[in-house]
Formats: sequence, structure tokens, C-alpha cells
Amino acid sequence: MALKLTAVTFDAADPSAVAAFWAGLLGREPVPDHGGVLLPGDSTQVGLHFVQADSRKVGPNRLHLHITGAISDDQQATASRAVDLGGRHIDVGQLPEENHVVLADPDDNEFCIMEVATGFLEGCGLLGEVTCDGTRDIGIFWSEALDWPLVWDHDGETAIQSPLGGTKVSWGGPPVAPKDGRNRQRLLLTAENPETEASRLVGMGADVLRGAADHLELSDPDGNEFELRPEGRS
Repeated sequence: MALKLTAVTFDAADPSAVAAFWAGLLGREPVPDHGGVLLPGDSTQVGLHFVQADSRKVGPNRLHLHITGAISDDQQATASRAVDLGGRHIDVGQLPEENHVVLADPDDNEFCIMEVATGFLEGCGLLGEVTCDGTRDIGIFWSEALDWPLVWDHDGETAIQSPLGGTKVSWGGPPVAPKDGRNRQRLLLTAENPETEASRLVGMGADVLRGAADHLELSDPDGNEFELRPEGRS
């Protein structure tokens, strides 16, 4: 695949502290990065990337993570570990019958711990899903951009997944909350030839916002920013 989803970038007041939380929860080793701290993924798990920024959180994020477990008993143990690492339980309006635990990391980013890794998230790994606000058209856009098959397409909701399996990326469909400023979480893509890929993405409806060949920032047709860098440099 010419274009690779390498990580999700998070703006953070203290990138090292937030990276340490997620490293402990996911069992990954932090790696210093030109723009902050990287928790590398692999062929089936998306990485996480934390960079310093003074951006202020306004309302719920447009992107959050779903963490899975192999058996139902793992859910509470994982939630307890998250709290021990510096996370906290939050109320976003979830109902008692919903089978997930909602928490926030030390930088106030919402995430969910799912009850059982079966059904939709079966076999997706510990970082089971990156779930985003977005229209069906954005799911189609990213399916074509990454050459990842569409594995869910129902009532405006979409999800894609690498042909190798692993972490899914999904969009919740309408209604989509209004965008308020620059997103604090962004997809980080890499390519052997970023300029060529950028031209292809623009032809699909993306816009180039800023940067040079070694670090471009673009937006998808819904206006969500994403980053594009050369392969081998996250």
C-alpha cells in the first residue's frame, strides 16, 4: 500500500506524561520523535503519537479510542489499571445497560473499554477501534485513500480495516457535531512519496493546508485535518 496509517496524533500539554499513560495501558514502549513521543504500532495495530500543543479542549473530541479485552473479566481489570495509571471515570451520557466503561486519560481525552472482544471488534487487538465523527462519505474517502476494505456500511455508519486485520477506523454518521477549531486528534499517514500521494488525495477531495514535502497537513472532505510524512519518519 502506497499510503500507510501510521498513528493517531494527539495534541497534549505534556506529551511525555500522556504517552506514559498509554504506554502503560497498551504495553508499548515510548520512542522519542521529532514532534513528540511515539508509541509505535505494527502491521495490525495503529500507533499513537503525542505532540506538545497549547490547544484548548472544547467539548468532546471528534475522535476517541476503543480498548478491548479477550474475556469479560478483563474489562474491569483494564479500567482499574487505567485509573491507577492516571485515568478517571467520566459520564458522557452513557446508559447503565451499555456494555462499555468510559474514561478519560490524564489529558482529558475520552476513551472506552469494551466488555468483550467479540462480534464487531473480535480479533482487532487491544487497540480495537479508532472511532470518529464523520459522514458516510468520509468512510468511503478513507477506504479508497488507504486501500482498506469497507467492513461496515449501515445507516450512515462506516468502518474500514486493513486487509491484514487489526485496528478498525470507524465514522458514526449523522448527526455530525459542528467542528470548533482545529482538531486535537489527527490521523498520521506516511508514504514513500508524500507529494504524489498528496496530489492523489487532493484529486479525491482533500485540501492541502500547510507544510512542505517532509510534513504536509491536509484536510479530508469533512474538514478534518490529517498529517502526511515520508515513510520511515513518524
